[in-house]
Parts: sequence; C-alpha cells; structure tokens
Amino acid sequence: MALVIFFRQDVKTELTTKSGGNGVSQDKNGDTRETTGFGGFDPKTIEPYVVKNPEALAVNFARTVEQLGKAASAWLAPRERGEKVDTLADPMVDMVKTLSKVSEYWLSDPRRTLEAQTHLLGSYFGIWSRTLQKLAGEDIEAPEDNRAASDKRFADEDWIRNPFFHFLRQAYFVTSDWAERMVSDAEGLDEHTRHKAAFYVRQITSAISPTNFVTTNPQLYRETVASNGENLVRGMRMLAEDIAAGRGDLKLRQTDTSKFAIGENLAITPGKVIAQSDICQIIQYEPATEEVLKRPLLICPPWINKFYVLDLNPQKSFIKWAVDQGLTVFVISWVNPDERHAGKDWEAYAREGIDFALDTIKQACGEEEVNAVGYCVGGTLLAATLALHAQEGDRRIRSATLFTTQVDFTFAGDLKVFADEDQIAALEQGMAAVGYLEGSKMATAFNMLRASELIWPYFVNSYLKGQDPLPFDLLYWNSDSTRMPAANHSFYLRNCYLKNSLSRGEMVLAGKKLSLKDVTIPIYNLATREDHIAPAKSVFAGSSAFGGEVTYVLSGSGHIAGVVNPPDRMKYQFWTGGPPTGEFEDWLKKTKETPGSWWPHWRAWIEALDGRKVPARKPGGSLNSIEEAPGSYVRVRA
Repeated sequence: MALVIFFRQDVKTELTTKSGGNGVSQDKNGDTRETTGFGGFDPKTIEPYVVKNPEALAVNFARTVEQLGKAASAWLAPRERGEKVDTLADPMVDMVKTLSKVSEYWLSDPRRTLEAQTHLLGSYFGIWSRTLQKLAGEDIEAPEDNRAASDKRFADEDWIRNPFFHFLRQAYFVTSDWAERMVSDAEGLDEHTRHKAAFYVRQITSAISPTNFVTTNPQLYRETVASNGENLVRGMRMLAEDIAAGRGDLKLRQTDTSKFAIGENLAITPGKVIAQSDICQIIQYEPATEEVLKRPLLICPPWINKFYVLDLNPQKSFIKWAVDQGLTVFVISWVNPDERHAGKDWEAYAREGIDFALDTIKQACGEEEVNAVGYCVGGTLLAATLALHAQEGDRRIRSATLFTTQVDFTFAGDLKVFADEDQIAALEQGMAAVGYLEGSKMATAFNMLRASELIWPYFVNSYLKGQDPLPFDLLYWNSDSTRMPAANHSFYLRNCYLKNSLSRGEMVLAGKKLSLKDVTIPIYNLATREDHIAPAKSVFAGSSAFGGEVTYVLSGSGHIAGVVNPPDRMKYQFWTGGPPTGEFEDWLKKTKETPGSWWPHWRAWIEALDGRKVPARKPGGSLNSIEEAPGSYVRVRA
C-alpha cells in the first residue's frame, strides 16, 4: 500500500545523495543549485503516503465493504421488487455503436492503425524518459499545454512535485488528447456521429481521470492514510444513503439539502396563488411601490426545472427585483407531473399554461396587454405560442423577453447527442410505461454536459473523501428535479432537437402550421456567453427567425449565473450591438461591453415600450387567493 514501493533502493540512495531536500541539488563539480520540477526531489515527501496503522486501515476497509454492500442492496431492492426497470443498456449500446464507427476507420487500414498506436506509445515513452531524467536530478522541462496547467482537478502541488503523480498526470492528458484526436481526425463520419463520439469520449476521459481514484489522487491517498480509511467508510455510507434517496438510482449529493426549505428561505417573495389548472398555478406578487407600470409582466419558466431559480433568496431574486422596480409580476408555476399528465402536450401547456395565465391576469387586474418573459424551454414554448397567437389574432402579449432560449436548434450543442431517432424512440418506449420521464434522467443529462465540473468533483468529495457538501441554494434548486409528461417531452425532442421544425416554419400546434415570421412584437433575446445548454451562437441564430425587431444581448457567465445576476453584485458584464444579423462572431467584434448586470438595461427597454403607470395592484383583485406564494405545486418533489 505504501507509495514508497515505486522507488528502487538504488534510486532512493542516489536521490538522497544528490538532493539537498530543500529544492537544491549538486552538479558534477559539487556545486549546489536550485532545482525545478522534482530534480531535487526529497524522498521524505513520501512520508504522508506511508501507512502508519495497517490494522486500523484493514478494519476500516472491512467497514467500507460493509457500507458498499448496503449501497448495492439499496440499488438492487427496487429492481427485485419490480419497481425499477433499468434502461442503462440503451445509452451504453449507443455509445459502443458510435465509438465502433470511429474504430472502424482507424482499424480498416493497418498503416493508420500503426500510426495511431505509434503516436500514443511515443508520447508515453517521452513521458517515461523525462521522468527518469528528472529522477536522476536533470533539469528537464515537460511540455505543458494550457488545459493541463489550468485544470482545477490537478491543483494539488504533488501532481507536479511527486514523480509518480506527475507521470500519471501527463499520461492522462496525453491519452485524453489522443482519444479526442482519434475522433476529430477520423474521416467519413457524418456530423451527428462525430458529435456523439466526441461527447462520449469526453465522458469516458472525465470518468477515468486519476483524480477520481484513491490510489492515483495524491490528496485522496494522503487523506486515506491519515484517517486510516475512515473517509471511505463515511463515503460509502453516504453513497448508500444517496442511492436509497434516489429509490434505486444515485441521487448525487451536491449540497446540504437540510439547510433549505421552499417558502422558508427559498422562494420567499410575498405573493398569492390566485388560480390553478391541471398543469400550473398562477402566482401574483405583492407590490413594493405605490405605482407600477400599466403592463403586467408574465414569467413563463421552464418545466424542466422549478421557477424559483428566479427567486432563490431576496439578494439574488429577479422576481423581487422586478417587483421593486415597479412591475406587477405574475409567474407560472408548473405542476410536477405524474402518470395523470401523460397526454399533456405542447398545445396543453400553451392553452392551459400561457393562455390560462393571460386570462387570469385579465381577471386579476383588468389588463389585456402584457409583457412576457420565457426562460429556456419556457421561452421556446412562449415563442411557439406567440406564432399561434399571431394566426389567431391574439394580441395580448405585446413584447417578449427570452432568457437563454433556442428557437433554432442548428447549433444546439451537446444536448443534440441525445436526440436522434433511435434514442428518442427508446426514451418514448420507457416513458410510455409510466407516462413521464423521471426527473433524475434529465438532471443527469444536464450534468453530463460538464461532467468534470458537475459530477466527478462531487463524487470524489462525497464518496471518497467522505465530506458533507456545503449548503448552496443554487445546487439545492438544481437537485429539486421535475418529471416531464410523455407527450410534452416527446413533442419537444422531435420538433426542436430532431427536426428543428419551429425555425423552419414546420411546427404544428392546435392544427396550425406555425411561422415565427408572424411574430412582429419587440423581442429582447438574452444569451449567455458560457452556456452549455442554449449556446450563445444558437440563441443568436434564432434571432433572425422572428418577423419583428430583435434586441440581442449577450451576458457573461452561463445558463443560470448569467441570468441570475443582480446589479448590486457588479459581477460579469454584458455586450450589446447592432441587429443580430450575419455571423455571430462578426456581430461580437462590433459590440459594446458594459460591466455588471444586464437587468437595468432590460428594465429601460421594458419602460421604453410603454412607460404608463397606474396605482399598485393587490394580488388577485376580485379573485379569491388559493394559498400563499410560492404555492403547493412547487413543493412536490420527484
């Protein structure tokens, strides 16, 4: 177990002779000099890796195996009872089938095979040679790429200082780079297959990183030795708890969920639920100003997550900020569906969601004209509903703001990996059995987009280090997943990701073929620069689909932080420019960068459309309130 075994005794003796133990070494003339890398490696630095109490370690290994057995039982029990049917084989089959097409290219020609193998083995040999030279005290600089130097997973100094871990680190990046080149250099692949292959390779390389294993991660190794394996006992106990919490699936522990409660320290902006349908509740918030803008604001959030991402706490709540700015705010809170909602499709969400909300606003405050906001897929639904309204002569929505919303899915990013005919058909078959898609499935797909940041660090910290995660409201919201009705999700995947029918004028809703060119109201189209779900280029491409004036704004950060960015924090920045036409890269070169939040810019845009004010409105008007905000629908957990 002791890491000292990878040094031969003669090498240890030579290092002890040459090394001063403090980053100095002797040259051939006997002069001392400072050294870099581990040319002046001191064998004493391996002391933290030597097991001090083998008996205690053995006992804790036995306890770890016991807890691992409980985790296995928690995984098996619902399957033995028939409550859980595994669908893991489907993505695995697709991954193998996809990567085999890459392999066919390289293995079909012996010369290409030899070239690929020689490149990889040559790189390994170079690492090994440099390692031996540095162990001998020579000052050899290893070639480092920017990705390796900036990767937070390898921040521990022993990844550079210790020769064993330094070797692993270099070998990992060489291997992962080589695997990615095998995909990018393979000829004859169609675009979708190449995209899927690149995605699967990233998943594999993220999973096999040496940072994810006890014996190949210096920090984990030291902690295991120092605690005699207590960290593993705690970690496997947490693993068993999280599999049980997921009812047979791993519910990855990302935050301390015990520190949060909806309506107590999350989603606490005062308001009332004033109406509800089978698929949503409508919330109206208490005014904070004596006067408000005449046009109310309706927010249509995604049903893939819950609306309170816009109302996490008073300091970063977009909803509270909008109320404080003199807006009458209404929010759609979608139901967390079950088998009863299996047939609720996009038309149902448009009619029983958006149209129902517009009817409620008219009853609550007598206003026909509203400004609307749609977030992510909620924005996509809003855009489709606007096109339907245009055909029906419904002019109640007078402006639309789209947060990180795609209407053209040409550049939709890595989520397109999951959207080909075979995978959608398999997903539909699974949904048909229960009437919905389990929320954990979509949560896992989103996490896989950034697995090295959203999966493996939490796996390591919780299950290998045995550390309880810190409380973080955004990660609590992220873990509060929602199910999706079978009809709704199937329509979304097929019409948006597979066929891209909305931007092409081919989507059919309520028996009408929709065209976004019919949507001529003002559009505020917000994208975020580091978005992995709705890439900025994809949002930009969708701007040209509308028939009216579009104001495209690019915010710093990603899908959530770029949207939820209160002005008083002065974080990030946003870019504005001319009309969103031509190529995205060309538009970006001509933009103006403004420090801080885009919220005030949007508020000025809203008021410029219609600045009329009226006395503040109490929630519901003549309607009787059903319950206090945030309502009961949002509290239902998947």
